[in-house]
Amino acid sequence: MIRVLVVDDSRVMRQIVVRTLRQAGYDWEVREAGDGAQALEAVRAEEPDVILSDWNMPEMTGIDLLRRLRAEGYETPLGFVTSEGSPEMRELAGREGALFLVSKPFTAEQFRSVIEPVLA
Repeated sequence: MIRVLVVDDSRVMRQIVVRTLRQAGYDWEVREAGDGAQALEAVRAEEPDVILSDWNMPEMTGIDLLRRLRAEGYETPLGFVTSEGSPEMRELAGREGALFLVSKPFTAEQFRSVIEPVLA
């Protein structure tokens, strides 16, 4: 079973992400973290198969989480699920090694279209 870590400072948004994953047909084992710092600790404790992270969070942002993970040698696939999707953010995310950036609001179909290549 695929293990996913959903990272967002909004509990409601984490629930929406999990529900959308289910609607997309992904019955994954889900863990949650409320910010990048919690997510980093969660990965260190038990590395998930995929991380879906918000960008803007207190304590540690999503991009900082990605940078820390890579600096510590983790190659966990990470995609951003965020309210912003400017060309600059997409370019930065790609340059730092993120696999995708999905802008809110999103659909189950959008999730499938970005996650399927990761699983292949």
